Amino acid sequence: MIRKAQIQDVKEIQKLLLNFASRGDMLPRSLSEIYESLRDFYVSDDNGQIQGTAALHIVWDNLAEVRSVAVAENVGRSGIGSQLVQACIAEARQIGLKRIFCLTYKPDFFGKHGFRLVDKSELPHKVWGDCIKCAKFPDCDENAMILDL
Repeated sequence: MIRKAQIQDVKEIQKLLLNFASRGDMLPRSLSEIYESLRDFYVSDDNGQIQGTAALHIVWDNLAEVRSVAVAENVGRSGIGSQLVQACIAEARQIGLKRIFCLTYKPDFFGKHGFRLVDKSELPHKVWGDCIKCAKFPDCDENAMILDL
């Protein structure tokens, strides 16, 4: 079941994200960051087990980021990631956003959801605030992708 994250999910969300962050696949998120942005997060919940997460983070009046997409490896390729991204897209439409973007190492996955590759320079500078925390900054090797709604 895909649902909005709740307070009791925060530590499981962080554990899932840290697994991928430790491999350099995404930025780590502190407990503080997750608590502060909890309303951004969706989770896939299977009888109390958090199997995946994704967040829709609003950047500006017409732009949001789909980020922190992570699915437990034991349930990977089961459609959970797609369901989480679709929940983010649906919310973006519901609240009237015009565009959403992602920074990803999985362009084929996001391409299946309608995202298209763009040059990073097309994204506003405000987007790069989190990048300062990345060990790869300023030599980012992620793909920038946009979905026009």
